[in-house]
Amino acid sequence: MEYTVQKLAKLAGISTRTLRYYDEIDLLKPARINSSGYRIYAQEEVDRLQQILFYRELGVELKDIKEILTNPAFDSNKALREHLQELLEKRMQLDVLIANVTKTIASKEGRMTMSNKEKFAGFKKKMIDENEQKYGQEARDKYGEEAVDASNSKLMNMTEEQYKEMTLIGEEINVTLAQAMKTGDPTGELAQKTADLHKKWLMFHWKDYSKKAHAGLAQMYVDDERFTAYYDKIEPGAAQFLRDAIHFYTGVTN
Repeated sequence: MEYTVQKLAKLAGISTRTLRYYDEIDLLKPARINSSGYRIYAQEEVDRLQQILFYRELGVELKDIKEILTNPAFDSNKALREHLQELLEKRMQLDVLIANVTKTIASKEGRMTMSNKEKFAGFKKKMIDENEQKYGQEARDKYGEEAVDASNSKLMNMTEEQYKEMTLIGEEINVTLAQAMKTGDPTGELAQKTADLHKKWLMFHWKDYSKKAHAGLAQMYVDDERFTAYYDKIEPGAAQFLRDAIHFYTGVTN
């Protein structure tokens, strides 16, 4: 079956302008242009559009989607299985949050009591799911399945007080890091205070502390643009400054 721009846009629930833009950037070209000058899309283009919309739903940028789909090694069946896994994880996360909100409403209406642990379970589960989605595979490759599972378990079993303390320490790290950067010295007192706070924050997640692992994580903050972007929001160069401070703190360099 073939589709015009209007028909395909209606089928996919997107605008005709979006389809024309995808054509302009060579992300989704029509199968042909008919004698009247209309774009015509065939089944191959429909399937490709489905892949594009899957990736958009997962927050992947268009330029990255284009690179993925034009890669000769791209496996559409594998991609579909990965999409399914992502969607299942999102559904699980939503189910936990829905249950959490439902219990909270019932608790406020006096129909049931809800422990503090239950109140924060949904938020902690959301944090774990987001971390797994963004960094899970890298963390498992670097630290192993057992270490990552233990970290997730430790987070889920946190008390309300521990969760609040962890959050406050995370905020203090950013404030102290900004102050330390003004000194320009990653070996100075403020920088080393930042590194020590970072260690305390890590221990809410890690079962055991390792100087080598701490230094390795700090290096990843510089090597991985996602971490770099997070810390460099504080001030450009913050990720590298924190890495240098932690390397001095641990006495380990990578």
